[in-house]
Amino acid sequence: MLYYLLYPLREHFSPFNVFRYISFRAAGAAVTALLVAFIVGPMILRWLRTMQIHQVVREGTPDTHAGKGTTPTMGGLIILVSTLVPTLLWMRLDNRYVWLALAVMFWMGGIGFLDDYLKLVQKRRGEANRGLVERYKLAGQVICGLALSIYIWKFPLNQLPGASTTVPFAKSMLIVPATIGLAWVYVPFVTFVMTATSNAVNLTDGLDGLATGLMAIAMGTFAIFAYSMGNVNAANYLQLFYLRNAGELTIFCTAVFGAAIGFLWYNAHPAQVFMGDTGSLALGGALGVVAILLKSEFLYVFIGGVFVAETFSVLIQRTVFKWRRRRHGLEYAQQHRVFLRAPLHHHFELKGWPETQVVVRFWILGILCAFIGLATLKLR
Repeated sequence: MLYYLLYPLREHFSPFNVFRYISFRAAGAAVTALLVAFIVGPMILRWLRTMQIHQVVREGTPDTHAGKGTTPTMGGLIILVSTLVPTLLWMRLDNRYVWLALAVMFWMGGIGFLDDYLKLVQKRRGEANRGLVERYKLAGQVICGLALSIYIWKFPLNQLPGASTTVPFAKSMLIVPATIGLAWVYVPFVTFVMTATSNAVNLTDGLDGLATGLMAIAMGTFAIFAYSMGNVNAANYLQLFYLRNAGELTIFCTAVFGAAIGFLWYNAHPAQVFMGDTGSLALGGALGVVAILLKSEFLYVFIGGVFVAETFSVLIQRTVFKWRRRRHGLEYAQQHRVFLRAPLHHHFELKGWPETQVVVRFWILGILCAFIGLATLKLR
């Protein structure tokens, strides 16, 4: 919006020329998101406390988390507002990349909000806090993935085939299923990526500041890729596929980055508020849609390595437990778990790591994953 208001005035006041640069507007989006979080955060916190919207401690979490049941949840509203406002202020409003990213983030956030709201209603009625039925939540995620994949397939966003993706460490390698008559494969592939990514962030959101910090690292990294792939000179130099108009996605990435950092102000240990499913599903959707729009779905495995590890820890734990229970009985399966508790961060808590130590060490691993992802820019 600011681009349309101020850039045309550059002939009268030359400093306004900076609004043509994505790098300037991306930095402005990050700072604005941080400031918006500081402004709306206290207001949303007061509302959550007034409504008595408190955390529902998940079954299976360590006993040290019992006291967190009095902490307000649904703080993902801070993230959503702090992402929407700066993105609309600093983006070019004719860019489909950013509109798709916002649509997916708010769709996923809406599913999470409904889940959190139903838990509140059920708690007030004295019912079990189950929230949104799992199959309905999964259906909402699948619908989002299907809609996004079909739109990209039928209405390509750039000069590359809509149903295509790239491979890290490989230059000039574009996977196009349509070349072998399997263009439809792109739809379930994108749907899987979207669903898996949103659930991965949701699983990781178990400790104060853990998912928030990891999201800031991941989105900051994807902002670099969005800028590089959307700039023809940078793309040619780094031997990346140039994605016309994808540079505007940098603004969305930095807005989410700033919103996550701003939310971390309230979510750092000891947390004043939790993001709830409203925030975790929204952030997971944002991360997934950026990877898909940049045709970097496989790159997400590196940049979001901690999220992937957390998800696999749950899958491994459940699969091995069911196999051992069927083969050796329930008592044996309970005594011979792969992890002390899943997701992975709870395993290390039960090994004696303090919560803050787990969080910081996982952040360090997230930074390491980001560096590995950035290494793909040159190691091709």
